[in-house]
Amino acid sequence: MSPEQPEDSSVRVRIRGRELSFAMTEQQVARAKELARHALHEPFTKRVWSELAFFLLGSALAGVGLAFVSFTMVSGLVLAVTFFGLAVLALSLRSARGIGGFERRLARGMLGETVEDPQPFAGRPGFLGWLQSSLRDRVAWRAVGYLALKVPWSILGVLVAVSLWWDAFACLLHPLFGRNGGGLPVWGLARAFFPAGDFNFGPVGFLQNVGIFIFGAIFLFAAPWVMRGFVNVDRLLIRGLLGPDPMATRVRSLEQARTQTVDASAATLRRIERDLHDGTQAQLVALAMRLGMAKEKLEVDPEHVDLERVRELVDAAHRGAKEAITELRDIARGIHPPALDIGLEGALATLAARSAVPTELSVDLSTRPTPAIEAIAYFCVAELLANVAQHALASRASVSCAQQGTWLRLVVRDDGTGGAQLTTVGSSSSGLAGLTDRVHAVDGQLHIVSPPGGPTVVTVDLPLGS
Repeated sequence: MSPEQPEDSSVRVRIRGRELSFAMTEQQVARAKELARHALHEPFTKRVWSELAFFLLGSALAGVGLAFVSFTMVSGLVLAVTFFGLAVLALSLRSARGIGGFERRLARGMLGETVEDPQPFAGRPGFLGWLQSSLRDRVAWRAVGYLALKVPWSILGVLVAVSLWWDAFACLLHPLFGRNGGGLPVWGLARAFFPAGDFNFGPVGFLQNVGIFIFGAIFLFAAPWVMRGFVNVDRLLIRGLLGPDPMATRVRSLEQARTQTVDASAATLRRIERDLHDGTQAQLVALAMRLGMAKEKLEVDPEHVDLERVRELVDAAHRGAKEAITELRDIARGIHPPALDIGLEGALATLAARSAVPTELSVDLSTRPTPAIEAIAYFCVAELLANVAQHALASRASVSCAQQGTWLRLVVRDDGTGGAQLTTVGSSSSGLAGLTDRVHAVDGQLHIVSPPGGPTVVTVDLPLGS
């Protein structure tokens, strides 16, 4: 028996007596039907009418705003020799900032386009301080740029997209209201088919009305997509010019990263202090006491020394000394792993060899990262492999460390049960949340993909230089 072949649907077209056949799979047919159904349904969705209303309202607001801002700016420049002219110019910029806020809220309410508000205006004390702050307000100048770009784009959109809507309804309603040469005139794309704008392109009658109606249906189903293209460009303008200033956002991000780094450093110092006080210091105090007791035994009666008791004290002191050395070594390893002295590749190989889960390691580095980045990469892999051993119930794991341009990418994968997620339980410097803080402190990124049932993939991107 021959293996079953998937059934194909064929479309046959006859051209000049020759029949052409096009084979399509069932998936392609279903996809084509879905696209056709979506296209037929699109003109009657809420989203389409929201986009049309936003374009009309936003264009009107931008036109009025640009006219007002242009007039006041010209007036301010003409009178710039006096403080009054500078004040008019400053008020013009403040008005542009306000108009930009209206446009942003309009997009949020009608399009669902969530754009963060820029930093609020912060004027310096006094009139001269307020004037200087207003004239240097980057948010206001970017709003002026938005209005300058929005108005010509709106004019083009009215001529192309809005006119297509008008022509669609004019053509669809013509069979009802266009008798005896009446009806709505066309003025957009339909003028290419009806140059006079009055639909008189042939004998008046049923066929003429049918043809006009077909044109109207074509325009109706094409208008939503044309309008969406214009609205999407407007979305980009709003995001780029009416959103937060990229420089201010960068400064805010660096401030947050610095705060997280300072908090993590303070938490690390507190942990080291606590470990030294509660652990190593206690061991050294006990060591000193035992040695002191042994010394007293030897000094009280040198001729009748209880050697067994002295030996017990010395043995206990010896054990305490070794425990203190071990604790000091662990604390020092938490500050800077000694394995990094031979480089990141050797340190990761040590982690993979010591992992409780069989781990495959792949390293491809042509440039050695800075010591700070190496330490962060080491701690990330160590924490992730510890999580795999403790929580993932995995049988195998893999670690990939590769250089991509000026970035270092770490990928830790396991075949465990999945379900890993960021948590804020515990201190800010522990767990996946602590790793995220470490990574963000150097402008890196940490991404987790861990669906229930696995596998879990954690990707860490770090700059080679901090």
